[in-house]
Formats: sequence, structure tokens, C-alpha cells
Amino acid sequence: MILVDTSVWSLSLRKRGPADHPAVRQLTTDLQEDRDVVLTGLILQEILQAFRNDVTFKRLVDYFEGFPLLEIQRADYISAARLHRRCASRGIVASTADCLIAAAALAYGCSLLTTDKDFELMAGVSELKLVDYDNTQ
Repeated sequence: MILVDTSVWSLSLRKRGPADHPAVRQLTTDLQEDRDVVLTGLILQEILQAFRNDVTFKRLVDYFEGFPLLEIQRADYISAARLHRRCASRGIVASTADCLIAAAALAYGCSLLTTDKDFELMAGVSELKLVDYDNTQ
């Protein structure tokens, strides 16, 4: 399974069309090849709240209905807190939201497709697996 972060969706869903970025090309390939692409509720919320137009909002609600949401459990919140503490002890600034996304990816055995460099730092202190889109094209 591939958990796609908000950073990639935002590049993919630009008003002027998808950005020419390797992560967007990777997402396109994953979707075309019918790979298991998943979201968390937080990622879904971040995507949707960026759109002010009601028609676009509704269209995206409908579109994202087809993507499974990873269910966040109590243990995932605890894992996220542990990851945050581990990052902080190493001088890595990691947001609460990013730690929860990373914890969900870890709990479900997902690779994370992201352009957010903070996740690279988190991967360095955890078992988080990132999609290496620079070397897959």
C-alpha cells in the first residue's frame, strides 16, 4: 500500500494542472497501475479544505470516496507521540500531524509518497519507508 501525503496531492490537483514533479508522475503511475493508494482522514481533510469553490469541493469529495482511509487507533497516537519524542531528542522538528501520518504508515506497512523533507528526517530515526520516486522513473 502507498500512503500519499497532502504535499503530493496538492501538486497533482493544481488549478492550472498537475505540476511537473517526479512525485506527481509516480502518483499517476501508481493510479494507472491500480496500486493500493490510501489516505488518512487528516490527509483527506487537508486536501479538501484547500478548495473554496463548492463545485470543486464536491467533485473532490466524490473522487476521494474511492480511496480507503487508514483507521487511526489508540496505539497509533501513542506511536506518533513516541516518534515525536524521538525526533525532538535528536533536534528534529516534527509536527504532530506529520508524526501521526508517519505512525499510520508504519502501523499499516505502507510506503509514504511525499515531497515533504520533514518525513526524510523522520525516516532517519524510524522504520518509516518513503517511496523513492527519483529512482523509479
